[in-house]
Amino acid sequence: MISQKEVSYGIQIKEEKCKGCQICINFCPRGVLGISKKINKKGFYPVEVIHKEKCSGCGICFLVCPDVAIEIYGEFDINSKRKKSLIM
Repeated sequence: MISQKEVSYGIQIKEEKCKGCQICINFCPRGVLGISKKINKKGFYPVEVIHKEKCSGCGICFLVCPDVAIEIYGEFDINSKRKKSLIM
């Protein structure tokens, strides 16, 4: 069994789905997310990850996103190989 300390968490923002409503930014308890300076194809400034190292994998951003533009994943080592697994 892998302990929580051995897992690092990450967020992937689907930039083309994001309309930059900032709901996820306001709900993130650790300040992981911010607004991009680049405009997406829809003409919005999407959310981006600005502090990946602070992510605890809580999934609040995933749950509040009205555009289903966020994925949460965990990374961990198995037999000296780094594995990435989608969580939400």
